[in-house]
Amino acid sequence: MKVILLKDIENVGKKFEIKDIKPGHARNFLIPQNSAKPATKQNLEWLEEQKKVVEAAVTEELKHVQELASKIDGLEVTMMVKIGEDGQLFESINTQKISEKLKEMGFEVKKSQINLEKPIKEAGEFPVKVSLDHNLEAELNVIITGEKEAEM
Repeated sequence: MKVILLKDIENVGKKFEIKDIKPGHARNFLIPQNSAKPATKQNLEWLEEQKKVVEAAVTEELKHVQELASKIDGLEVTMMVKIGEDGQLFESINTQKISEKLKEMGFEVKKSQINLEKPIKEAGEFPVKVSLDHNLEAELNVIITGEKEAEM
């Protein structure tokens, strides 16, 4: 019996694939669990429509990610922190703080997308790579500046 898979099923196939399945397995398990539909003419037309919708959504998402990558690439992110007399920072700059700063600037970047080997613990300029969806990358400069702690 030919069926259209409605989701990924281990050892059977991927979503939207047309597979030839034993009739008992299809009728007793896959179809009642909404994991598959019979491959009728009407359902095949529905499948083509669904593929077009998914493809359009992926194209739109790719366009959005490319736009974000072009805006972030080469961007300078300046972060003000307290600096001690010897130039050491009182706090380290990690992916969370960089992500929050980018959010303030209007860019939606998750902390997991920021590639930072170790937290920044000194003032200066640091190149930071951002890995976006669809295997796109951008590089931004994080500039750490601050004022020395006032002596009392």
